Amino acid sequence: MRTTHVPVPPPASDTEGTMESHPAPGGHSVRTRSQHQRRKRIVQAAAALASRGGVEAMQMRTVAERAGVALGTLYRYFPSKMDLVVAVVGEEIDLLESSIERRPPGAATPSSRAVDVLMRATRGLMREPELADALIRSLIMAEVQTPFGDRMTGLLLRVSADGLSLEEASEEQTDLAGSLASVWVQELLEMLRGRRTYDQIQRRIETAAARLLADI
Repeated sequence: MRTTHVPVPPPASDTEGTMESHPAPGGHSVRTRSQHQRRKRIVQAAAALASRGGVEAMQMRTVAERAGVALGTLYRYFPSKMDLVVAVVGEEIDLLESSIERRPPGAATPSSRAVDVLMRATRGLMREPELADALIRSLIMAEVQTPFGDRMTGLLLRVSADGLSLEEASEEQTDLAGSLASVWVQELLEMLRGRRTYDQIQRRIETAAARLLADI
């Protein structure tokens, strides 16, 4: 998973409210594109702040200022800080999935393909350890349901079981892939705390994957 932070542009005047209330002919596609770009700018601003000061630095007003949008606009896109955290994590998973599409794991066994994906994710996250620590801790402590676990479980199912989707998988297959994802998260936290090396994590993930995915 590669963490990429595009420099956030300086705050600009936030005129999207009037633009969206008076669309020009053919303005729907323009408005949609503008909204997508604005959302991306907000997520990049939040990631930049978290990479330097953790989630505590992701104050909504500060994020809005860095992204060049009004505070009210930010809350329309992301009603809470946790929604913003989930969006940043989602972008990280998008990058991982794009990497896998470009270069699918070529190992012969399901467990080896799953290990390939998880260690790619580990390398990507550790390029920005402050951001990784902030995101993982926030998701673990979240009181709301987040898509992180399901997305990682689905990704592991696809690479280890020949494209199997969450919808097609049996309850047992989903539980096995989900358990491996949980093991990885805990091992990643241990690495962030300085209690594991990269090689130790890989060895433990290989052991867990071999046991959990032997019959998937």
